[in-house]
Amino acid sequence: MGEKATPESLIPRFQIERLLNQDQNGRRIAMLGHIDGQQGILIAERAAFATESLEVLRAFHAAITRVRNLGDNDIYRWYMACSSSGSGSDSGSGDDNPPDLKLNLIWPCTEQHIRKYSAQQVRMVTETPQIYRDYVRPYMRQKREEGRLNWVFNILEGRTEQEDVILRDNQHGPEDGFLMLPDLNWDRKTIGSLHLLALVERRDIWSLRDLKKKHIPWLRYLQKRLLEATVKMYPELEEDHLKLYVHYQPTYYHFHVHVVNVMLEAGTTQATGKAFGLENIISQLETIAGDEDAGMADVSLSYFIGEASEIWTHIFEPLKRGEKPKIE
Repeated sequence: MGEKATPESLIPRFQIERLLNQDQNGRRIAMLGHIDGQQGILIAERAAFATESLEVLRAFHAAITRVRNLGDNDIYRWYMACSSSGSGSDSGSGDDNPPDLKLNLIWPCTEQHIRKYSAQQVRMVTETPQIYRDYVRPYMRQKREEGRLNWVFNILEGRTEQEDVILRDNQHGPEDGFLMLPDLNWDRKTIGSLHLLALVERRDIWSLRDLKKKHIPWLRYLQKRLLEATVKMYPELEEDHLKLYVHYQPTYYHFHVHVVNVMLEAGTTQATGKAFGLENIISQLETIAGDEDAGMADVSLSYFIGEASEIWTHIFEPLKRGEKPKIE
């Protein structure tokens, strides 16, 4: 990457190649480009409006200014910025022109990132226990072995983002620790769009598929502590202002829980077929027949995936055609 650059300096150096996608009614765009010859993806999102500030509501201009880095971890960086230089003020004060853009930069990015952020048709699939065991689980193992969890381990092992950690808890047991911090898609200010992320320390649970009946007490404890810590950190909220969910398929294979304000607009990532409520997962585990090792690997799950996803191209599309999946 050459000499080390500051996170802020990367944004103006980003050379746009093409638009990958536009969603959330035009509030978010994903652009493919490059910095110093290496491909990257820049996701620009209009920050949630602060209703008490008329200035924010009027900030719809093209130029990105006053880029402020919120944090960075491995290939991921996130920022707040302004889309205009202000309305007649040259003072340079950030208060004159509140940030109205949330920027995420993924650089260098991979082909998998490009597929994820590109516009694509989605498909509903049903993953049976056999399909999971024979094809999806080996695919998960393959992806974990490629080392794409470095940013997660950086947080868990205390190398990055420690100043952002809201909760760190290991009271349920030495193997059951977890921590919670702001999700990189949240502006860290607008409570109506609050989005936090809880990462577990144990590495044997890759996804909700690894949850078993024996994990119910831990999951109940996890749920309780996440709710308590969130309302303590943000006292304007109550526990029933929050919803906790897990993605399947997740973007990365290390178990994590999303904590969001129930008023947050339910886009694709919170839709049925993507988001599975933590309370519902616990209830399903409680009703599954079998001993303590019975669990979510023993049930069929229906969810949607994009046609560019390797889960579709390598597994479900070949199965639909009566062919053998392309998993090594």
